[in-house]
Amino acid sequence: MELTKNIRISLYILIPILLWMISGFFKNNDLQEPIPSSDLFNVQTVFSVAEEYQPYIKLKASTKSEKRINVKAKTSGEVVMIGAVQGEFIEKDTVLCSLGVVELNRTEVKAPFSGFIEEIVKPGNFLERGQVCSTIIQLDPISVVAGVPEYDINKVRINQSVFVELVTGQNIEGKLTFVSKSASPDTRTFSVESQIKNPDGIIKDGLTAEISIEIDKVKAHKISPSILLLNDEGKLGIRIVNNKNIALFVEIEILEDSEEGLWVTGIPDEVEIIIQGQGFVEDGQEVITNRI
Repeated sequence: MELTKNIRISLYILIPILLWMISGFFKNNDLQEPIPSSDLFNVQTVFSVAEEYQPYIKLKASTKSEKRINVKAKTSGEVVMIGAVQGEFIEKDTVLCSLGVVELNRTEVKAPFSGFIEEIVKPGNFLERGQVCSTIIQLDPISVVAGVPEYDINKVRINQSVFVELVTGQNIEGKLTFVSKSASPDTRTFSVESQIKNPDGIIKDGLTAEISIEIDKVKAHKISPSILLLNDEGKLGIRIVNNKNIALFVEIEILEDSEEGLWVTGIPDEVEIIIQGQGFVEDGQEVITNRI
């Protein structure tokens, strides 16, 4: 869904660019003085008042267990018994591996914390000192981890609300619990995390997800993509009319492509927008407005 929205926004930008480029081939290179005319061009307008809009930063993310440890033997010996099976939840201090050795107090390998058994050796295997008896992961809480691009990092802070959609279809709400102060040298993104309660271990480690971070509300207008224009500098915007009936180009920033239209900023809170005839008037040209 997010990819489809991004494609639509790209088309809204690309189509005016193509029209702008094509128009350049038909321009007359011979500069002529404009012919004065008393006839003013009629445009259709709508009066728009900005609404409070809740923007989100949407990022690809993944789940990560809070703890993952390889529990190692402190002596050498044959595994004569195990106290758990793979995939099982065990409590702290559960005996994981019992070794047949003579060194007292070193024959039992215990769980350092409660968690799920990811791997465990089978009885009959011989463990050398320092070899892994079992791997345990802790899934409560579990973290959702993402990278915020550097141009958005000033909008993000701890305790902002987040909404997580897992690849499994699960939807989770939470708060942002960590924002890195150092960017990754490879991706130029800042790591952010949200710790989510997961008492039953339903959310697995390493799942793909999408996280939406709720940032500060802004004033925005909802417009139709059909009124978008490119100015002579190739900037995307719309044409408005000021209080003297003068047409002006205003650059915009697209916040979201919704089913009802585009949410944009960069426009005055109260403004008269040209919705028909905007491509036939120039900046600074006086027009006759027909407001609907």
